[in-house]
Amino acid sequence: MGNTQNFYGWKLVGALWFLYLLNMGFPLYGGAVINSYMMKEITMDRTTYGLGFSLLNLFVGTSAILVGMAITKWGVRKTFIIGSGLLVIGSLWMAQVATQPWHYLVGFGFLIGCGLGFGTIVTLSTTITRWFSKFRGRAMALAMTASGFAGFIGAPAMNKLIAASGGNWRVAWLAVTGIAITSALIAWFFVKERPQDIGQVPDGEEITASATPVANALVTKYVWAPAEVYKSASYWLTVLAAAASQWPFFFFTAHWIMHLKGKGISPADAAFAMGMFTMGGIFGRLISGWLMDRIAARFVFMLGICCYFVGSYLAVQAAPGALTAAYAAAVLYGAGFGWSFVAQNTMLGNFFGPAAFPKVNGMLQAISAVIVSGAGVVGGKLFDSYQSYTPAFQLNSAICLIGLICLIFATMPKPAAAKSSESA
Repeated sequence: MGNTQNFYGWKLVGALWFLYLLNMGFPLYGGAVINSYMMKEITMDRTTYGLGFSLLNLFVGTSAILVGMAITKWGVRKTFIIGSGLLVIGSLWMAQVATQPWHYLVGFGFLIGCGLGFGTIVTLSTTITRWFSKFRGRAMALAMTASGFAGFIGAPAMNKLIAASGGNWRVAWLAVTGIAITSALIAWFFVKERPQDIGQVPDGEEITASATPVANALVTKYVWAPAEVYKSASYWLTVLAAAASQWPFFFFTAHWIMHLKGKGISPADAAFAMGMFTMGGIFGRLISGWLMDRIAARFVFMLGICCYFVGSYLAVQAAPGALTAAYAAAVLYGAGFGWSFVAQNTMLGNFFGPAAFPKVNGMLQAISAVIVSGAGVVGGKLFDSYQSYTPAFQLNSAICLIGLICLIFATMPKPAAAKSSESA
């Protein structure tokens, strides 16, 4: 019988919170601010600028297959450390080497992207899925709120650091290097692989007949193999819905500050709006985690995607005299992504269990990344063609509608053995 009072899982959530805060918040959200200053020194059009974010998204996702393999072979702790090491190399490249557009694409798109792939999503969600069952939704949500706090702090902090150094954006990348080293130390000292390794069980207690019936009904009891998962229609519908919910996020991360500056909004207000975007993600994640332990996963996922529709409308209205619209759009886009992202990761764990999770989530991240890798460059291309980001926000809404349609049919899967039994 597990001991809930000494259960390490919630302490581990705290460690994962700091890892996600450092590994995702500063290189990505802070990087968006740093790169907007970089464009003054390294001249490039919006299409090339957006391509950097598209490559980052692509390598965050495509590296996820390798991340799943690394977790299986070496464990989550060493995988986190590999991610931190890649972030150190990428941020040093940006600080010391980058003088040409292709340097930016290699450093930010490839190196930082791979670092984020190893040090964030799949590794964190695998750890949570191993340590929690009944409380998986809220644990996932709590850990993932970290990127929101980091963005709210990191984006304005990077802006102030660059301003204080006379526009020297390279200093900010050196700060990111130090942050990545800190994350490696946290992973080494505080991350534990499985509750069984220290004599504990998921959630800190045995799952008994007295466990919450609704929560139990939301989590599979079958031990899925990856090969079985890939034959499930619900898995592929979830993959498409994940891609639909991530496209607006990666477009927004790449172009939001540029959109606001183009509207005449000051750099300081634009950086604050980026912070509001990440803070919105905190509320979205918490609401999603609370709901995921209570109602069917696909309904939670659908509610999250709906936030993008209103956010897109308000983003188009943003102007120096309409900062409220800009801030509200940022909050809704952040909430939409945070909400749907927690739902997506928890949904996979609930549908297919912890054994198959690293590989099937890695595959989902890879496929969705390929699909949405064009978000940044397409957004830049649309701006270059129309001198406006309005068509890009309209495209975001259309893609979200496709995601909602997929989720209507993404019901709790049944293993082939259960289907055969029912048929008999």
